[in-house]
Formats: sequence, C-alpha cells, structure tokens
Amino acid sequence: HHIIAIGASDNALAAAINEVVHHRGGLAVADSNRKILTSLPLPLAGLISTEPAERVAKAYSDCDRLAKILGSPLSAPFMTLSFLALSVIPSLKLTDKGLFDGQVFRHVPLFEESL
Repeated sequence: HHIIAIGASDNALAAAINEVVHHRGGLAVADSNRKILTSLPLPLAGLISTEPAERVAKAYSDCDRLAKILGSPLSAPFMTLSFLALSVIPSLKLTDKGLFDGQVFRHVPLFEESL
C-alpha cells in the first residue's frame, strides 16, 4: 500500500505524511504550521492497528472530524481517499504509477498530446 494525501498547504501535507511514515502506516491530520492535530497509527502492513477497537474508532472519528473542520467538503474524507487509491475497483484511480482507469484496465495520460 502507498501513501495518498490531500491538503491545503505543503506544510500540512509534509507533516501528515511524515506522521504516517513515522507510524509505518495510518491516518494523520496536520495544520499549515506542521502541527499534528490527530493521527491513527496503523503499523501492521500499514492497514491494521494494534490498539483496542474502541480507541481505533475514536481516533478515526477524530481524524474525520478534524479534516472536515479544516475544510474538507467530503462526507467521509479518509474513506474517499482509500477508495480513490484502490485500483481494483472500476473507475479512475490514483496509483503509484499514475492515473488508472479500472474499467478498461489501463493507465490514462495526464496531459493531451499536442498535434
């Protein structure tokens, strides 16, 4: 699995990504001052927590709530990002190799070729 991130500033993105790398996977929300507001470490294969379910549920809710407070218009910001990067579900997806169309199973150029 790979890291996918969205943000309003390079500082926020860098801080959140560094937090995810530090925990060897997970979710993180940071502000433009590089302050980590909350995170959910998922150290097992970058997907699974070692914490009790109740603690994981609270951390996930905190991440979701703070992303919305910081301006995300999405009803489920982290779930949306997870599915955006899941290339096996048909639709346009972001992968480490670029934009991928799961319906025709091929990569899509990001720019039109000039004539």
